[in-house]
Amino acid sequence: MKLIIAPNAAITEAQVKNIVTHFDETGTLLVKGKRNTIKIFRLEDIEVNVKSFKKPHWFNSIVYAYFRKSKARRSYEYANYLIEKNIGTPKPLAFVEFNSFSGLDKSYYLCEHIYADLTFRELVEIPDFPDHENILRQFTRFSFSLHENGVEFKDHSPGNTLIKKVPDNESYRFFLVDLNRMNFHDLMPFELRMKNLSRLTPKKGMVEIMANEYAKFYKDKSETEIFEKMWAETEQFQYKFHRKQGLKKKLKFWKR
Repeated sequence: MKLIIAPNAAITEAQVKNIVTHFDETGTLLVKGKRNTIKIFRLEDIEVNVKSFKKPHWFNSIVYAYFRKSKARRSYEYANYLIEKNIGTPKPLAFVEFNSFSGLDKSYYLCEHIYADLTFRELVEIPDFPDHENILRQFTRFSFSLHENGVEFKDHSPGNTLIKKVPDNESYRFFLVDLNRMNFHDLMPFELRMKNLSRLTPKKGMVEIMANEYAKFYKDKSETEIFEKMWAETEQFQYKFHRKQGLKKKLKFWKR
């Protein structure tokens, strides 16, 4: 077992070991996916969000053990990097890896749990969500700050940004989750910035607002150029997404 705890983390090695050892039978289930499971564990001072990554198949098991960092370790390291750049993400606490002679077995990423008021998904699915445009514009500024810091969040999708309203204020805080797929650049080019925003919403009106807000800070392109490129990338993503979903349905039909 490899166990790394963040400096000044409000959790002990014994607590981490107890959580991962009894993960399956304890904790409060938050997400049960095909690949990963997320649970919440209550300690004396904090609530801990624990993501259990499914054991990879044999080839990736070897790769993650000897040639590439595990998803748990990447999540931990990327969270620390984001915090250094003043980019919102739940505070990282620890990561754990279990290895055997055949490679990586299971791994876990632990961070402080955040209770969000909403995610970006609510903005897409609920057009009359309270303060909709204000949240969307602030989210766009948050995304611009990611790009200015050279952060390419490859899973920049509707469910992966938690949003919390600042009490007695009209501002919001944004926290990235599901961090294991990121690239970092010294300078992020325009085309990559627009592609990075393509997975968020299929709604043209939302893209228009995002382009308008992005143009206030990105001076190398006009608002028209930003909208046209952002919308073209969005349409391309939607086409590929729905095509893939259609192929999956056909495969399921032929397997009956």
